[in-house]
Amino acid sequence: MQVALIDAGGANIGSVRYALQRLGVEAELTTDAECIRAADRVILPGVSTAAMVMDGLRQRGLVEVLRTLRTPLLGVCVGMQLLFEHSEEDQTDCLGLLPGIVRKLPLAAGIRVPHMGWNGLARRRDASLIVGIGEGAHAYFVHSYAAPVSDDCLMSCEHGLAFAAVVQRGNVAGAQFHPERSADIGARLLNNFLETGLA
Repeated sequence: MQVALIDAGGANIGSVRYALQRLGVEAELTTDAECIRAADRVILPGVSTAAMVMDGLRQRGLVEVLRTLRTPLLGVCVGMQLLFEHSEEDQTDCLGLLPGIVRKLPLAAGIRVPHMGWNGLARRRDASLIVGIGEGAHAYFVHSYAAPVSDDCLMSCEHGLAFAAVVQRGNVAGAQFHPERSADIGARLLNNFLETGLA
């Protein structure tokens, strides 16, 4: 299986690649459009700002490649946020593959932003991507912005408000949490993505 790991400047690329290696998959770190189009699975990681990662995609000529991709695509952390239409972070226009606006998590009594650490997941609907990930399973988050809970939300999380933790529409999916830092739950999500391709 050919897995393309897009190098858009995110700081978690190495750890995502290592997580895939633990699953027996050697992903190709790439910015090459033809390599991405030819891959069986494509992963868009990102630990940075929405504007910086989108700028990286534009500089590498990958925005339209991703917008027209028919291969199963998984966005991770900021990579998931970029799947939506717009982010409030630096008022960034994103890929527009999923409807909705990514908004800053609200500050409230007892609520810290960024949301950092382990938090429980709530199932919204069933899908092959989350097989084996039960209600209340914990995953590791580090983020200040979040996508809305919509019809595309498979699993949600709460931090001041409910937000989308795992999303999917057709061949496009995303995880707000870090699979590479979420132990067995993260490994299960990555393995589901590799095995089923969002079927």
